[in-house]
Amino acid sequence: MIKSTLFNAIQTGAVELKKYFNNADLKISNKEGINNWVTEADHASEKAIIEVIKTNFPSHFILSEETGEIKTNSEYKWIIDPIDGTINFASGIPICCVSIAVEKDGEMLMGAVYNPFMSEMFFAERGMGATLNDTKITVTQKKDLIHSCLVTGFPYSYLDTENGPLQVFEKFIRKGVPVRRLGSAAIDLCWVAAGRLDGFYEHHLQAWDSAAGFLIVQEAGGKVTDFKGNKYSPYQPHIVATNGIIHEDLLGVINNKKTL
Repeated sequence: MIKSTLFNAIQTGAVELKKYFNNADLKISNKEGINNWVTEADHASEKAIIEVIKTNFPSHFILSEETGEIKTNSEYKWIIDPIDGTINFASGIPICCVSIAVEKDGEMLMGAVYNPFMSEMFFAERGMGATLNDTKITVTQKKDLIHSCLVTGFPYSYLDTENGPLQVFEKFIRKGVPVRRLGSAAIDLCWVAAGRLDGFYEHHLQAWDSAAGFLIVQEAGGKVTDFKGNKYSPYQPHIVATNGIIHEDLLGVINNKKTL
């Protein structure tokens, strides 16, 4: 019932994305920071998703990007990003998605990320592996960080900290390591899980950005931690997700303990 509701909710949200995509009259406003957009499509998708969940599980806790927390005492929590990659979406770039995860008693139970413009549904259930359109996916076997293809993202407000986003990015590009910037953390994670990329790191994410994607990476055989190498929690900002083989080297570069 939870799995079917998850798929129903994510597909219902995607209907709203398709309805508003490439609409010249799309209404856009700005949140905190420069170019941190929210659109009427974000709100429409979120409303549709929450309605599906509440119809089936009215007592469940919900955490969603635009609405925030709908608190209950349930052991189940739904973590929703109605559009991950809003700037891409609003600009007509089809690298964006709906992301929904289900947490039970503090452990991620399942997650789905759906890009309706590429017809790609990524899904994972704890202990059951990860799939893309019902076909099993696995991470790469790349062994050398210097030859890896990485992906990252940057915050809307620059983080002026030691080894911040630009400083870490510079370490890689000065050595010729390809680092992509797709504009959707959920898709970044899924593409690592699918073996399209070898690793992903980012300095500042919210729970709804990574809750589904990090489980998909883990279930595809990858490794996900915070910047210290600790067990990953989507409720802290830092993330490193890799095929597992390059993980320690990537952490070393990020923390200025290793050089390429």
